[in-house]
Amino acid sequence: MHSSLKRRRRQTAPMQVYDSLPPGLRQWLAAASLPWSPVSAQKIWNRVGGARDPSAARMRLDEIEQAMLQRDAGVWGAKS
Repeated sequence: MHSSLKRRRRQTAPMQVYDSLPPGLRQWLAAASLPWSPVSAQKIWNRVGGARDPSAARMRLDEIEQAMLQRDAGVWGAKS
């Protein structure tokens, strides 16, 4: 099976971007179930105000990740 999630080549060095992330976002990424790009995770983090409310940002990232897992349940092994 193949995931329906988009795959893109990045122009930036992912580890450099990862190293520049806020600690709370790095912790979330380290425990994430899916292979997030640091750039996409940071966009969501910034959009929901992670600098002001890191817990709300982590909750939003969890919601998005769960929706992605549900959408591709057969690919990732999760059964709904």
